[in-house]
Amino acid sequence: MLQLEQIAMRYGEGPEVLHDINLTLERGDFIFLVGPSGAGKTSLMHIMGLIHTPSRGSFRIFGRDVVGFNRDDLSEARRRIGMMFQDFRLINHLTAFDNVALPLRIGGAREREIKELVYEMLEWLGLTDVMDAKPPSLSTGQRQIVAAARAAISRPNLLLGDEPTSNIDTQRARRLMRLFTELSKEGTTVVLSTHNDELIDRYPHPVYHLEKGRLTGQTRAPTQLAAAD
Repeated sequence: MLQLEQIAMRYGEGPEVLHDINLTLERGDFIFLVGPSGAGKTSLMHIMGLIHTPSRGSFRIFGRDVVGFNRDDLSEARRRIGMMFQDFRLINHLTAFDNVALPLRIGGAREREIKELVYEMLEWLGLTDVMDAKPPSLSTGQRQIVAAARAAISRPNLLLGDEPTSNIDTQRARRLMRLFTELSKEGTTVVLSTHNDELIDRYPHPVYHLEKGRLTGQTRAPTQLAAAD
């Protein structure tokens, strides 16, 4: 699904913010990425999401070397990735419903199917009462859930979440985690960066540590109560 070998990243002429990153993920893998602010988590997420190009190293995704991608290849690969950004990046003139529906419409789904899938997703996440509202009128937590729903709605091959539960309550965070877990079981590879120790302790996924731009090790969180969510 994804392979990074000796990846480094710098912005412009500045110093490297990522150094010699090695990471291989298979179909259906689910990992947490942790580390202090400034460790490089967002930069690594943006490389995996094909937003930024690494300064050096080898990056393969969906079985292909990114170096060989033309513009069409890049667009096609991005459509297979769901990305949850820290700033949400919702489209303010679209309703919550239409923001979530956007990936399906871009993918050419039929409108009847779109309506069913989006309503089901928003109902599961408890947002049907605001589905006709536009992002500026939503709370920060509601915007974050809408962004997560948009990233997940098309069941992408790769789902990337940059602090996807940072602004929402525990109950809804667990709802999102259950959604991500089900997608992983269906074959989606899931990568979540987080500072939420409760999530890490609760769900038995590998935990990768990023410090000062380097992946320093992997641990596995203990199984606790995730099955009850």
